[in-house]
Amino acid sequence: MNKRLTIGTPLSAAATKVMLLGSGELGKEVIISLQRFGVETIAVDRYADAPGHQVAHRAHVINMADPQALRSLIEQERPDIIVPEIEAIATEVLLEIEQERLATVIPTARAARLTMNREGIRCLAAETLAMPTSPYAFANSLDALRIAIDQKIGYPCIVKPVMSSSGKGQSRIENVEEVEAAWNYAANAGRVDQGRVIVEGVIHFDYEITQLTVRALNERGEVQAYFCEPIGHVQVNGDYVESWQPQAMTTIAMVRARELAKKITDNLGGLGIFGVELFVKGDEVWFSEVSPRPHDTGMVTMCSQKQSEFDLHARAILGLPVDTTLSAPGASAVIYGQLEEKGIAFTGLGEALSVPQSDIRLFGKPESFKKRRMGVALANGANTEEARKRAKLAASQVCPIKS
Repeated sequence: MNKRLTIGTPLSAAATKVMLLGSGELGKEVIISLQRFGVETIAVDRYADAPGHQVAHRAHVINMADPQALRSLIEQERPDIIVPEIEAIATEVLLEIEQERLATVIPTARAARLTMNREGIRCLAAETLAMPTSPYAFANSLDALRIAIDQKIGYPCIVKPVMSSSGKGQSRIENVEEVEAAWNYAANAGRVDQGRVIVEGVIHFDYEITQLTVRALNERGEVQAYFCEPIGHVQVNGDYVESWQPQAMTTIAMVRARELAKKITDNLGGLGIFGVELFVKGDEVWFSEVSPRPHDTGMVTMCSQKQSEFDLHARAILGLPVDTTLSAPGASAVIYGQLEEKGIAFTGLGEALSVPQSDIRLFGKPESFKKRRMGVALANGANTEEARKRAKLAASQVCPIKS
């Protein structure tokens, strides 16, 4: 039998305290899910009034890549659980905190360290676990990048910073004339490390999926892997713009996808949800990336599953039962800021919500950029095709304006 879970009262001496390192739209939803169970939440981000700051019990603004600042805040707040929600974190501090048993790091400090950059996780997947991936090489200079492409990868290829999020710094290049611009873009957009990139060969896949995988305790108190239905998605320059669930797959591809997802998440260990990105062509499946946290493409689960990816993450890290059941076919579509302004407003919500079985989530980000994700439209349908049409229609009705 699993040991009986006890959760204290927020803002009391008995409180169960969870600190989110990164408090954007995904962290905000995790905080809300945790608070439904009476957890005291602490939101940390690099800028003030981040989405998670607006709902947490307490909020802090620090540079999470600064080891001293991060360590000091953890010692000040003394959380029971630390949940990294972004890559740009001083993971050596998380390793120390875990070793000193000052807090539980989700899923583990090692997982946070390995997945904070593409080099660590790609080497683990391809070289240690022998998982199929695209051909790849790393480069720490423009000349090294050119050599890697000419001698190993070829054209077309994809260049990415070893550490970034939401597709920032990613380029597809078709010929030698585009290499220098891709290097400069990757170097300027990378987080923390600005001098190393990964270059990948292009796989001509049929579609790509996110296989949300939850490591949670079963009824015997043992860690078990649970799988959500596969999520299909469209990315533009590495940034998600649309997702839907379920993605149709062959039985063989489904089995292989879940085998790969289980293999990488078993190695990373711990509890919580993982977003495993995979390429699929027919029955063939290749590993792409993994995030040890809710995934942006998984926002569709807010309308498609009985328990969203945020509910699943909260339940798993607290040691509670999870249910990955699909409720109905669903889809999500991104709402962009379209403006370079602070404190923007939105019109068209009534029109958007008039779309059948639709919903809107506006994140409350204090500053808008033209391609910044400011919200998402959600919709259900009789099938994913209908859900996608409804989600895109709802998103198109929302118009950012100067306030």
